[in-house]
Amino acid sequence: MFVNLSRWTLVSLLLLLGIAPLGAQFKRSESPQPPTTSAPPAAQPPDDQVIKVDVSLVNLYFTVRENHGGYVPNLKQEDFDVYEDGKLQTLKAFSRETDQPLTLGLLVDVSKSQERLIEDERAASSRFFEQVVRPKDEAFLLSFGVESELLQDLTNSHTLLDKALRTLRLNAGVPTVTPTTVPRAPRGTVLYEAVWLAANEKMRSEVGRKALVLITDGDDQGSRTRPAEAVEAAQKADSIIYVILYEDSYYARGMFGGVGEGEMRKLTDETGGRVFRVDRRNRLSDIYDQLQQELRSQYVIAYSSTNPNRDGGFRKVEIRVKDRKDVKVQARKGYYAVPPGSE
Repeated sequence: MFVNLSRWTLVSLLLLLGIAPLGAQFKRSESPQPPTTSAPPAAQPPDDQVIKVDVSLVNLYFTVRENHGGYVPNLKQEDFDVYEDGKLQTLKAFSRETDQPLTLGLLVDVSKSQERLIEDERAASSRFFEQVVRPKDEAFLLSFGVESELLQDLTNSHTLLDKALRTLRLNAGVPTVTPTTVPRAPRGTVLYEAVWLAANEKMRSEVGRKALVLITDGDDQGSRTRPAEAVEAAQKADSIIYVILYEDSYYARGMFGGVGEGEMRKLTDETGGRVFRVDRRNRLSDIYDQLQQELRSQYVIAYSSTNPNRDGGFRKVEIRVKDRKDVKVQARKGYYAVPPGSE
């Protein structure tokens, strides 16, 4: 293969040339499955699957919580209004506490600042996969530090996911030092590139419910992908992003400084997810329990847009609960009306 070039060097060159290296950092499946759109379904899908298979509909997965945080599980279709670019839409389908298949991507920060947390992340993530991934679901595991590495492709096997978690390891660079310059920080945590690659390479071709879960301290160092590009990739892949902020106190208070929730909220708010934080009251395993509950407490609404143009533009979407001021809808802020065949 490429003897004299590292994987990251190759991807960096492609990015600089303006070529999107969708497969450069990922191993291909030995027996790739044909695209789900290559052939029509053999039989008419059941009613609870219509949102998944009808590509003409705009599908919105979301949760509704009371202002104090509790989930609201008993709302009906007539309780909602949906607006696209300010225009009221006619709803075509609705479901609550959906049991549709889930495609889940777990992205784990293994940069230097996370070195002392990897063992805890490994143990808690194993339990999370065991609880969340059912036979009809699929998940993949990706680590990121100075580069992104796919440790396990999409699978519903707890054994394979657990085996991949055992391969989590530190992935840190070495500072660059020359006779005429002071030490310079390397590309240390390519967080936004990892999100972009996961969304484009793994999520975009999937259907149904999709979520990317990041465990990180939120500090990106050296990504050539901008935050807005990572958000756009997730939106085009219809993927919700959740961020679990997990900081080593030494790095958060020491020489590198903590980043906090601000930058990570730009990822989660636009895609319908939210930020969790590991602290004294909430262990990583506790947050995984909360996340599992949220993934199982989603509503889904579908509508046919009043704007038929598939021009690739961004459409703003707002979901409102009628006559309720005590609740908050957690949903993505919009979608890209991509032309047919380019999804």
